[in-house]
Amino acid sequence: MNMDTGSVHEDFMKGPDMNNFFEQDDELMNEKENEEKVVVNHKKSLVSPNDDEYDVLLKQLKIRLEESQGETIYSIGLGEGEVAGLSKADLEASIATLTSMAASLNAECLQLRHRTEEGGEVAEYLVRVRVQEKDFMEVRVAVVGNVDAGKSTLLGVLTHVELDNGRGHARQKLFRHKHEMESGRTSSVGNDILGFDCHGNVVNRPEHGSLDWVKICEKASKIITFIDLAGHERYLKTTVFGMTGHAPDFGMLMIGANAGIIGMTKEHLGLALALCVPVFVVVTKIDMCPPNILQETLQMLHKVLKSPGCRKIPVLVQNQDDVVVSATNFTSERMCPIFQVSNVTGENLNLLKSFLNLLSTRMPCHYNDPAEFQIDETFAVPGVGTVVSGTTLRGHIKLGDTLLLGPDPNGGFMSIVVKSIHRKRMPVKEVKGGQTASFALKKLKRSQIRKGMVMVSPALEPRACWEFEGEILVLHHPTTISVKYQAMVHVGSVRQTATILSMSREHLRTGDKAIVRFRFIKNPEYIRMDTRLVFREGRTKAVGTITKLFPYISAVAQNLRQSRPLKKSQQQLKPDAAASSSTLATPNASNAAASSTAISATTTTPATHHNPTSSTTTTKSTDMDSPTHDEIMQNAAYQYGSNSLNEPSQRNKRRRYHNSGKHHTTSRMNHSGGGNEVVASSTAAATRVDDAKMANNSTVEP
Repeated sequence: MNMDTGSVHEDFMKGPDMNNFFEQDDELMNEKENEEKVVVNHKKSLVSPNDDEYDVLLKQLKIRLEESQGETIYSIGLGEGEVAGLSKADLEASIATLTSMAASLNAECLQLRHRTEEGGEVAEYLVRVRVQEKDFMEVRVAVVGNVDAGKSTLLGVLTHVELDNGRGHARQKLFRHKHEMESGRTSSVGNDILGFDCHGNVVNRPEHGSLDWVKICEKASKIITFIDLAGHERYLKTTVFGMTGHAPDFGMLMIGANAGIIGMTKEHLGLALALCVPVFVVVTKIDMCPPNILQETLQMLHKVLKSPGCRKIPVLVQNQDDVVVSATNFTSERMCPIFQVSNVTGENLNLLKSFLNLLSTRMPCHYNDPAEFQIDETFAVPGVGTVVSGTTLRGHIKLGDTLLLGPDPNGGFMSIVVKSIHRKRMPVKEVKGGQTASFALKKLKRSQIRKGMVMVSPALEPRACWEFEGEILVLHHPTTISVKYQAMVHVGSVRQTATILSMSREHLRTGDKAIVRFRFIKNPEYIRMDTRLVFREGRTKAVGTITKLFPYISAVAQNLRQSRPLKKSQQQLKPDAAASSSTLATPNASNAAASSTAISATTTTPATHHNPTSSTTTTKSTDMDSPTHDEIMQNAAYQYGSNSLNEPSQRNKRRRYHNSGKHHTTSRMNHSGGGNEVVASSTAAATRVDDAKMANNSTVEP
């Protein structure tokens, strides 16, 4: 949200286009003739404007509302190079003009503050669009802080409009598990919502102790989604996943006034700073804290925020004017508002609610881009089927759309159809970038989906990656980091162990920066360039940004691609495709670069038994022009070192031969080496006499 003069400057806050609220007006930015003739940058520009001035002001307000997703703050009585303030009559005329413009755009005007300056009176108004039902604005706030700081209690008080009794009554409404209620500590990622209407009033009305999310969303113009994260060190990985996978717009750091900055407080603050999430601070329990202890806590907080690692500007919010100033300058990421509240007496809770009402989302919509949705949770709902939830990163998804879901363990993507869409438990027909949603998928089992997978538009032609490079900054490590070091990598909703393959420096210590190449251990993942990542293992923590990707295509996908007739646009082979027709690249660490860049055809050598007198190896060639189903499956087994595709009769023969106590040899694929290595194993029950008999009588088993 951007505070500007009544003349409307052009430094508007960048935000998603409001495609559902306004028609596309191609002439808005091209009509410059009237704007050159009309002066709209003085403080009296809203005082009785003529028709041309009114049209220019209306178009500028429309642009601001579109770019800031339906709301903006308008200051009346401020101008460039002029003394601030208007006379009472001019101020009233300006307010009338603003109200008229807002009404023509189906918006409401809400006065935020009124003050007197040297040249007269100044007023600031919030202009917010009356959104259609089921199409509310959404802002996500991650709640972090040390254990026992009052995170869940504050959310219970805010969302259920009921003060706490001092013994944790309010937090019981947010817990999801029995052990959380018994211990009073959050161990999973929880969600709750706070709704505001177009006038800035809270619409949460609990019925019989529980919230009806559908009724809240029907009445609200803006929804604040609180992401309640764990404060205990034991659940740090859950907190990191909540900060990366749920894509919060802002972070709310909770500090107990009586305890101060202890435990995981600095850890969570550093995590938010590393992920470039703006943070505001809420100091709780001021009703039970002695004044001298509260003052010490605030002094320590100011010292931490002003330190070279944070470089924040702390602002203590004590009245409504401070709320407006903090909210309008908060998106700069430098200002850090500080609230002092009590969940028992309700002191200063109204200031916190007003601040939340003025926040707007930071994630751009990119409505016309191909759709991209990251999955952070999966469900199996009786009577519905498989349901996935997550965040829409860009584009828009409609009911009945066909998307690609993946990557699977082979790096492939499957086609799925969206059966139904819900936002905050309310059925909708469409979601767009920056919004969280849940999708019911057709003909899909929950076991086929995991956290970290994505649903994307087929136009993106997604490719998974085993390996990637990133610019890493080591925040803390007790010793040194070198090649082959393994740790957990968090990239968006992806959470998987990765190995360091190479580094631009020989060793890394605390405070070092380097370009590091990683490789996932278990599955290939879909990740994007310039995404922030967190690299952690125990007390080792590093942050950075992805700078390079190494896309990977499995052999199965390559064979299927080659078996299809080429489109006209694909008749000319690409250089990397032309070079990929010799040998199969396997996804292991030794030839990782080959598996990431070149996909090749195969010659398959099935498992055979070894005869001391005469050994025979059967080689089967694959027709790469039109591979059969059996050949494709054999390629998959060859690539991943699986012997599960052998005929049942052969398996039964070997099993009976082994159980008879005779000498037994098998051949298998050595997955780590990627080649055909014959491994002989003998049973302890076989004697040298048996071996001699076998040498004379054994035959090669088909």
